[in-house]
Amino acid sequence: MVKGLVINFKYLPSQENLLWAGVGGGLALAVHPLDDNVNRALVGSSVADKVFKPGEILGDLGTLLGSASVVYAVGRLKDEPQVSHVGMDLIQSLAMSEALTQTLKYTTRRERPDQSGRTSFPSGHAADTFAFATALERHLGWRYAVPAYVFASYVAVSRLPANRHWFSDTVFGSAVGIIAGRTVTSHEAHPFPVAVTYVPGGAAVMYVRRSN
Repeated sequence: MVKGLVINFKYLPSQENLLWAGVGGGLALAVHPLDDNVNRALVGSSVADKVFKPGEILGDLGTLLGSASVVYAVGRLKDEPQVSHVGMDLIQSLAMSEALTQTLKYTTRRERPDQSGRTSFPSGHAADTFAFATALERHLGWRYAVPAYVFASYVAVSRLPANRHWFSDTVFGSAVGIIAGRTVTSHEAHPFPVAVTYVPGGAAVMYVRRSN
């Protein structure tokens, strides 16, 4: 598994990942002027706090890594290679997400809204849950992955009422997670169904539906 993770990093530099980073960066810049307004609207709201409080635990790296490890272990114990493969890709996606996120955190040094430290950008919770969802999408398709992306979005938003991240942190963190999950699965047997490509005047995100 460790060897596979090291090999996966060679797939990281790619045109498509550069485009995903550009899209994520562009969206983060677009919502950056709203950071203060969103922060004031959500922080201190008892309703938002109650609704999104579980997101802190559900999107924690330990929770996600534990879930991925269970999937991997079940696949190995029951001798089901497809199941263990899913678990392995989930673990590797989380590992790559963390590597990218921590590198960016200690490079950008953006202060958290609660002023607890300078590791705000990007959101690790958003990155990890979107990496998890993206790896699931690769193996299970959109029917099962949509709930995972909804969950990932919920976790990303949950970091705002907690006053741990700015809105733009979570937006770019989501892109980091997609890049991590896509990179780990980019060399699989089937092409990744969501792609970013150049179009005249900009870029487009395209989804290709697989036939059974």
